[in-house]
Amino acid sequence: MLGGYTGKILEVDLDSGELKDSPLDEEMAKMYLGGKGLGLKLVYNEFRPDMQPFDPDNLLVFATGPATGQKVPTSGRYHIVCSKSPQTGTVGSGNAGGKWGPFLKFAGYDVVIVRGISKEPVYLSIVDGKAKLVPAPELWGMTVHAVTDELTERTGDPKKTSVACIGPAGENLVPFSGIMNDKYRTAGRTGLGAVMGSKKLKAIVVSGSQRVEPANPELLKERVVESMAKIKENPITGPKGGLHTYGTAVLVNILNESGAYPTRNFQEAYFPDADEQSGETLVKKYLTGRGGCWGCPIVCGRKSDVPEGPYSVRDTEGPEYETIFAFGADCGITELDALVKANHLCDELGLDTISMGGTIACAMELVEKGKIPAEKLYGMNLRFGDPGSMIEAIWRTAYRAGIGADLALGSRALAEKYGAPEFSMAVKGMELPAYDPRSIQGIGLNYATANRGGDHVYGYMISPEILGLPLKLDPYAVEDKPKWTIILQDLTSAINSSVVCLFTSFALGLPEYAGMMAAITGFDLDADKLLKLGERVTNLERLMNNRYGLDRNEDILPKRLTEEPIPSGPSKGQVSHVPEMIDEYYRLRGWVDGKPTEEKLKELGIV
Repeated sequence: MLGGYTGKILEVDLDSGELKDSPLDEEMAKMYLGGKGLGLKLVYNEFRPDMQPFDPDNLLVFATGPATGQKVPTSGRYHIVCSKSPQTGTVGSGNAGGKWGPFLKFAGYDVVIVRGISKEPVYLSIVDGKAKLVPAPELWGMTVHAVTDELTERTGDPKKTSVACIGPAGENLVPFSGIMNDKYRTAGRTGLGAVMGSKKLKAIVVSGSQRVEPANPELLKERVVESMAKIKENPITGPKGGLHTYGTAVLVNILNESGAYPTRNFQEAYFPDADEQSGETLVKKYLTGRGGCWGCPIVCGRKSDVPEGPYSVRDTEGPEYETIFAFGADCGITELDALVKANHLCDELGLDTISMGGTIACAMELVEKGKIPAEKLYGMNLRFGDPGSMIEAIWRTAYRAGIGADLALGSRALAEKYGAPEFSMAVKGMELPAYDPRSIQGIGLNYATANRGGDHVYGYMISPEILGLPLKLDPYAVEDKPKWTIILQDLTSAINSSVVCLFTSFALGLPEYAGMMAAITGFDLDADKLLKLGERVTNLERLMNNRYGLDRNEDILPKRLTEEPIPSGPSKGQVSHVPEMIDEYYRLRGWVDGKPTEEKLKELGIV
């Protein structure tokens, strides 16, 4: 088999209980590499336009890449794809770190494909190449941390074992529930946890000792040395850099000072108390240590502890920047201890923090503007600035209790139900992350065109527009933003197919990625070919979404962001200019009205 692959796919049929091994198609690997690309191709091979999110035939694909488990920087990641997301109605997709991805590879498989629906709750055990389904009614209802501890103990070797599972939110089919691994790592977006819950699959446990050799070990060592040097020298990814020192929350003050920190459900873009919830303040008040994913030299993870008070939580991790924004400024809440608690609850219950926070913020605006009547709240003070009600809203959502049944709809359906769809700050049904697109034009174009909805990491335009990497672009300008958005989207598709962490892109470029992937796989890869592979992945995902009915009518931002200028702060008066950029984006893509042309699909070898 090619370097970097085990050559085996595990196919799981929950209807019949059948488990079987299938060979990995080498030509498919050359075309799509692994991770996201390979997952999408496997879904495409069984694509059905009338698919529904909780159909038995909705595939759930866990895919490693050739880099996963190799001695390369940040090789601890994997990708999950489902045929149809319960949140967006398009292809579902998520990426996670930790150690689960490498441990799946060490257990003997590149990919796990899950189809069907079990008659009773089960978990899947994969230990040293041997897979089995285990009845698990006693695990149903358990939180993420509890089930992780239980299954790790059952497997018997904590150092070699990793658990991916769902919490109560996934069991209750909340459409923005995630799949958690190693307690604190999550494939959070697009509702993958709800798909797993609909299949009555509580967890997948992986353990093993198999090692997969690269095609050219000596060349790989050279490429890794070169890449590591750049990562260590970079002011963001290096040992004294922002990510290691302050975590992703280093961005709080940076974005706030840029007038791009969304506040009170994107009504504003500047939060006066932002420093009180910044990465710097987290270090001073609650940080107890740092942790990284398997094979990571950056080590951006936070270990934190709130020892006392109403939001006390012991020995937890996080929160990350997106979570701080979602439960903090977006909900008008300053208290950092409450944000640590909110993050911990979402990890325990299995909820995507961005969508949960965005939905609560939407609800707060609906309440304050008289759209949700008081009798629906049963005494909750669900208003901006109230940390207690925010915390209560999280657990109510996971269990669909009281107002939580409405919150579990997500902001789009929630706002529609109460007659104010304009209050949902979402694209394609997925809540927007922590960057106001009115003051950062490229990220707005990325939000609008991202295949999985409101998504910052699909094409992280914050890197050039705010951080100045690989060069500084004017965030207010529209010139060249379609070109740069496309480049970063296709680069990200390639990175997520490799699979390594996107944070390496602060320091590395296409030549470094292509060099390492060529050494691992033995493929004929250079920078141009790797970017073309990323373009193929982007277009394949878009093709499936088109067949679900998506077109340019879904490639839009909420009207607030294109029609209502930022009212105050450093970016006062700005609006998003996505409508002015979208046609040029399509032209450069080779798309018409949001759809790849037949010529483009043939050029990429998709049809």
